[in-house]
Amino acid sequence: MSQPRPDSADDVVRAMRSLEHQYLLGVEAVTEVWLVRHADVYDDLADVHDPPLSARGRDQAKRLAQRVRPLPVAAVYASPARRAQETARLLSDEVRLDARLGEAAARFTGGRLTVDERAEVVAERMRRAVDDAVAAHPGARVVMIGHGIAILNYLADVLRLSPGTLRLYPPFTGVSIVRALGDRRAVGTLFDVAHLEGSGP
Repeated sequence: MSQPRPDSADDVVRAMRSLEHQYLLGVEAVTEVWLVRHADVYDDLADVHDPPLSARGRDQAKRLAQRVRPLPVAAVYASPARRAQETARLLSDEVRLDARLGEAAARFTGGRLTVDERAEVVAERMRRAVDDAVAAHPGARVVMIGHGIAILNYLADVLRLSPGTLRLYPPFTGVSIVRALGDRRAVGTLFDVAHLEGSGP
């Protein structure tokens, strides 16, 4: 029985490059979409309907801006919610509002959160918002400031997970990167908060 030919260095490198390309790494004309949860509002919460950023949230948003500003960014989009707009306006003077980036319809009763909007509906509207941004900015980087539940549902959709199975707490100003080319989508990072290191909980 003959032994399989040992892998050569060239074989290994070609296989790794092929895997990278499947996840849209090192591929020309890829659009990089940064999906970012807004900064904190809960430290000083008074207006439960459309709260502004807390002092902690303003610090988080400034740290996010320091991370984003040196990078080429074609456009910054935001949910119409005040917390998303305030986060986005520290990144750019020109912010495009998109209601499809809004949070999932939900209510708080007795200190518990109940989501009233179906996960599939949330993922679909997020998908349309992202697809339109990708079509408008091919091969560029866009930043979209939105909300935790909506972003989680979209990411689960891209990852082909059943709704509710992406068990992550979305930290404030957490950056999730989705690479897009044509109809292909690949998740690169999930709620990265390297810009908040050393800033406390």
